[in-house]
Amino acid sequence: MAIVWANETLLDRLIVANDGGHVGMVDDLELSDPTSRKGPRVTALLSGPTALGPRLGGRPGTWWLAIGRRLRPEDDPYPNRIPVEDITSIDHRSVTLAVDAESVATRRLRGWARDKVIGRLPGSGL
Repeated sequence: MAIVWANETLLDRLIVANDGGHVGMVDDLELSDPTSRKGPRVTALLSGPTALGPRLGGRPGTWWLAIGRRLRPEDDPYPNRIPVEDITSIDHRSVTLAVDAESVATRRLRGWARDKVIGRLPGSGL
């Protein structure tokens, strides 16, 4: 029952850092190994294309996963993992974290796109 609640409550929610910065969406959940009678527990929120691709499934999911793997830095683990301990609140639209936006790994692709692509466009203001 708890896993069904987590799917309905957490998936596709906006992830917001404590400084108000948007850091991504909840694309999947990491579960613990069900070693006790209580069953599996949610241990982390997963975000990014490498978390969403397998959830999409089929050919579109495979393509999305491949694109995400190619765009991420070599030292960046995938998918991006946000421990449950970092969550401070959950509402009907978002999940709020106890950490700043810059400390969340999901911001790396956004920063790369800002610096390497958008910042080079005339009139971008960056």
